[in-house]
Amino acid sequence: MKETVLDVLMYLFESFVDSEGEPEPNRNELKVELERAGFGNREIERALDWLDGLNAAEVSPADTAPRSPAIRIYDRMELDRLDAAARGYLLHLEQVGILAPAQRELAIDRLLALDTDEIDIEQIKWVVMMVLFSQPGYEQAYAQMEDLVFAEDPGWLH
Repeated sequence: MKETVLDVLMYLFESFVDSEGEPEPNRNELKVELERAGFGNREIERALDWLDGLNAAEVSPADTAPRSPAIRIYDRMELDRLDAAARGYLLHLEQVGILAPAQRELAIDRLLALDTDEIDIEQIKWVVMMVLFSQPGYEQAYAQMEDLVFAEDPGWLH
C-alpha cells in the first residue's frame, strides 16, 4: 500500500494529540518514530515539512475579526485542485462557524501543500482539524470538527 503525506500526518496526529504533559517531540524523534511505524523516508520528510508550514503560519488579531459577507474567489490552480464539492465543504464549515476566514486560508494552503492530485472531503476534514488544533483560541471549533471527523454518518450536518 502506498502511504501518503496525509497518512503520516494522521498517524502523528492520532499518536501525539492526546499526549498531554509530555513535551513536543523534536524532528529527529518524530522521524525515528515514523520510521519505526513503517513509513517511507520521502513521506516522512514531506509530512514534517508540511508541519513546519503549519507551525510557521501566524494569525494576527485582525484575522480573527468578525465574519463579513465577503466571498472567497479561488484562483485557477486552486480550482484545479479543489473541486466544487471540496470548495462547498469549506464554505459549509465557514457558514456553520467552524472555520474563520483566516483558518480557511490556512486550511487551503495546507491542503494544496499535500501535493496530491485529488483532494477529497475526508482529507479536508483531517487538515481542517489539524489547522484548528494548531490555533490557540479555537478549541470549540476543533471539538466540532473532531466530531465531524469521527462521526459514523459521513453526511453533512445542517
